[in-house]
Amino acid sequence: MSFVEYGDTIKDGDTAIVFLGHESMFPVKVQHGTVTQTKYGVIRHSTDLIGKKYGSKVTCSKGGWVFILHPTPELWTMNLPHRTQILYSTDISIITMMLELKPGSIVCESGTGSGSLSHALIRTVAPTGHLYTVEFHQQRAEKAQEEFREHGVEHLVTVTNQDVCKNGFGVSNVADAVFLDIPSPWEAIGHAKSALKAEGGRICSFSPCIEQVQRTCLAMEEYGFTEINTLEILLRVYNVRTISLQIPDLGKAAEDNSSTGFDSSNPSHQGSPCANLQQGTVQFKSGVPLREVVGHTGYLTFATKS
Repeated sequence: MSFVEYGDTIKDGDTAIVFLGHESMFPVKVQHGTVTQTKYGVIRHSTDLIGKKYGSKVTCSKGGWVFILHPTPELWTMNLPHRTQILYSTDISIITMMLELKPGSIVCESGTGSGSLSHALIRTVAPTGHLYTVEFHQQRAEKAQEEFREHGVEHLVTVTNQDVCKNGFGVSNVADAVFLDIPSPWEAIGHAKSALKAEGGRICSFSPCIEQVQRTCLAMEEYGFTEINTLEILLRVYNVRTISLQIPDLGKAAEDNSSTGFDSSNPSHQGSPCANLQQGTVQFKSGVPLREVVGHTGYLTFATKS
């Protein structure tokens, strides 16, 4: 099993996603002799998981069932153990696009945190690219390195435990892109410039506060970066549902119906909006936004090395 190479069958030592529903799923490490408890009963790894195909429907001991999914960066973002605040798919998608990442790209990242963005970057640059990720906190760096090894991507990533603001990324003039998610990104702009390739490399800084953005932009200008711009991604989800609307009384509804030859008894007209004129309402399919939407996560500042 690897997060960048799909495998058909579940093997001992794999990380799999137990899917109970869109709002309920969790990761599990598959091991011989181990059991996993769910609200539908017990899953026995030796008999219920190992050797089965990913995507299989597994019946639990109480009669309920779950699906076992192959892990992806998107599913990992939704289920990973949080060691820090993480980036979600909304921001990750625009980061990978605006940094112009592709297979073979070399990327520098700080800090690693919980590894949400790291897994997406690795999948994007695989199979010939590489991620150099720097984490200040020693325990977080060690845990991230352990996860990369378990997920079969350790050959695509180098984890370094150091302060990027003082010691940089450990590489020079090789990176196609640099990503910063640290409290004081302006202190690392010089090291980011040194890590980027001679010309045309891209940089992105993620900051929750506009004051951080202001100082970072000034530092980027000081070090000669161009095309500096800041944006914020706000996601608004719509649910498609059937709604009933009151028909306004225009005074000639019945007359118009007779002039157009409308026959309410005709089965072919039953599904048309006019079929409900006598009831005074008409039904439509409409996109309705959720009452609560995800608010501000952070500002993304992009620039190009000139």
